[in-house]
Amino acid sequence: MDKANFILKKFAQLVLTLFAIATFNFLLFRILPGDPLKLIARAGKLSPEAVARLQELFGLDQSRWDQYLIYLKNIVTGEYGISITYRRPVMDIIAERMSNTLMLLFAATIIVIVVGVGLGILAAMKRGSKTDNVLIVASMVGWSLPTFWTGLIFIIIFGVYLHVLPIAGVLTPGAVYTSYGQLISDYVNHLIMPTVALVIVDMAQFFLVTRNTLVDVFTEDYILTAKGKGLSPSMTMRRHALPNAMLPIITTLALYVSLVIGGAIQVETVFSYPGMGKLMYDAVLKRDYPILEASFFLMASVTIIANFISDVLYMLIDPRVKNI
Repeated sequence: MDKANFILKKFAQLVLTLFAIATFNFLLFRILPGDPLKLIARAGKLSPEAVARLQELFGLDQSRWDQYLIYLKNIVTGEYGISITYRRPVMDIIAERMSNTLMLLFAATIIVIVVGVGLGILAAMKRGSKTDNVLIVASMVGWSLPTFWTGLIFIIIFGVYLHVLPIAGVLTPGAVYTSYGQLISDYVNHLIMPTVALVIVDMAQFFLVTRNTLVDVFTEDYILTAKGKGLSPSMTMRRHALPNAMLPIITTLALYVSLVIGGAIQVETVFSYPGMGKLMYDAVLKRDYPILEASFFLMASVTIIANFISDVLYMLIDPRVKNI
């Protein structure tokens, strides 16, 4: 199988998977208990005529089959309807929140990969030493901590007792900034604790995968040959060991995308961080199905696309993958 056919096959699998996710996503929110319009009617004491008008507005007066066809059409066109809670287009609300979540996940992912892989390389080169043992224990402790619990501890220590970092939001309410530097500084201060909470929990998997993979690679014959040629440990690592350890690291990165989304929901809820996670949490409480459908589908799409990209990277790094 050549490269083009391999990519086309994986892309076809991606499309079919997204279609299955979209169908499941549609059915899931139709079988959940609770009626959002009843919550609105009870809160606002709406008349039956007003409730009927809302049903027409949100398309709930049509058959399930018609709703499903409209739902698929809207996915293709990028139109996810009107939020039941905010009375605004869903994509406008998601666009506002997505930027905050992307900034949080980008910062956390860069730190997790760089530090996790870097410490994994260090531990592998010093395997069996005290440094290796300390890093392994520390990573296991960090991995065992619940994300929301870590966030709460940070809030208590750095926000309540030390008063050195803000505990909620992305900017200080009512603050007046005289320069862009003050604005950026305030934004970064609000980003520190959510980012570190994600990093502490998620960094361990990259550390352990990198460390264990490199330890196995070090036993291969070509590593012994490289050492026999007089290559330095750093040169052996860079030219021979690390390239052959990349596949498990890429696999971990693809899996990390789905895990970090779940962690972001917990962190954003704990820190009242106005991102996609907090938006989804509030939408669950308020039965805002349009926002939930769009958010779940987008999050699932990101995960599926990340796996597709990892498959393509596999093939580029190791051409033998395309024959599997």
